[in-house]
Amino acid sequence: MRKILLTLLTVALCIPAVAGIRQKKADKDTNQFRYEIECAGNAIQGTYLVKVWSYSKKASIAENQCRKNAVHGIIFKGYGGGQGCVSQRPLANNPGIETQYQEYFKSFFAEGGEFQKYASIMEGTTETTKVGKEYKIGVVVSVRKDDLRKALEAAGIIRGLSSGF
Repeated sequence: MRKILLTLLTVALCIPAVAGIRQKKADKDTNQFRYEIECAGNAIQGTYLVKVWSYSKKASIAENQCRKNAVHGIIFKGYGGGQGCVSQRPLANNPGIETQYQEYFKSFFAEGGEFQKYASIMEGTTETTKVGKEYKIGVVVSVRKDDLRKALEAAGIIRGLSSGF
């Protein structure tokens, strides 16, 4: 009986540790911000509908990181036209802004970070492709770009549209 309780306790303590290791690997993959972003169609006013292709050794991890990559893409990359879309420039015009505000973006993109408020995965849109030893996961994400812009302006990261030239 004592062995069974000890085994159950050990397993209970190990499960969160394993989940933490998987998340650290996902964060490592995401911190490289290796993804592709493209227009996925027209969205309601104030939002962008984008398809994000993320890469990871585990398919479930890549899918979870797509929201983070979508927000990162809207802020720093923008995306080209296609599927009846107009290409969009990134919200941050200064290429060095990510480095300049590194601490802000580290907490912004942390697990459970503020980025989650601005992106939602469209259900039933996941595509999975095996590329070598990795998975390439495509997910359609709706990004609330107007709200994201307001938050970045309030934090002093980007200048407001009404601030002039």
